[in-house]
Amino acid sequence: MVAKFSMVGPRDYTRTTLRRLDSLAGNQCSAPDCTKPLMAKDGISIISKICHIEAASKEGPRWNLNMTDDERRGFDNLILLCDECHTIIDNKENESEYPAPLLKQWKKDHEERRTYKLLNERPSLLSTVIGAVADIDLGSEETVVSGDVKAFEIEAKLDYNHIKRHRALIDEYKVFYTKVNSLYQTLEREGSFKKDNLLRNVRQVYLQVMGAYVGDSTSPMDLIQKNSDAIFDEVVETLTDKATEKYEGYEEDISFGVPIVAVDAFIRCKILEEPAP
Repeated sequence: MVAKFSMVGPRDYTRTTLRRLDSLAGNQCSAPDCTKPLMAKDGISIISKICHIEAASKEGPRWNLNMTDDERRGFDNLILLCDECHTIIDNKENESEYPAPLLKQWKKDHEERRTYKLLNERPSLLSTVIGAVADIDLGSEETVVSGDVKAFEIEAKLDYNHIKRHRALIDEYKVFYTKVNSLYQTLEREGSFKKDNLLRNVRQVYLQVMGAYVGDSTSPMDLIQKNSDAIFDEVVETLTDKATEKYEGYEEDISFGVPIVAVDAFIRCKILEEPAP
């Protein structure tokens, strides 16, 4: 087996990234003083613009020489804006008025409001996502042991796997561990095996994705560390694709919820590697 390598550019967005941007924008420009929708009045035409917080090229505003193209195309470096706000913010003459820290704060505030609004309005959303991922049929009979979660070791695991682009996502979504765990406990009291099925499916998808990168390398951990962010992306993307195939009509819920479930699975050591003792 040959290890998997790919060259990506700053605008080669993954489907996972595009889905998260769309679901967390909520059809609303992320600029705090703007009320423009991101979809045209016909309800079909998309008029949103993907703005790089730190430029995609050296000619653009807020260029950061120290970023990789993988980081430039990553979710944390992208914000959805209406056409007018995008034009204003990316005007080089306005660069000093719209520095990267300001745009990152806009993004954080807008997405946090959207996340908690969705979860408050749709208390069953995460249960639906858990059911969708648990019901994926991967043909595996492998038993997955949940084990004890050691939240204090999350930073060590991030460092061990050399995660960069997804550090902010994992840091943001780890707060949902208690909520996800409560849902799992409720399912177990009801005699459901959805938790075990979900963790088995996540683990199997991770092993398949990781195997494509590692191949028959004699130094697999080196390749995992080099590609950890891309591996995490592909696990989320695969789970999202397979879950939406079975749960038609729930595409937005699944796209929103799978990253939360995936971060929980990362904490439970079902995605990426646990530091050696």
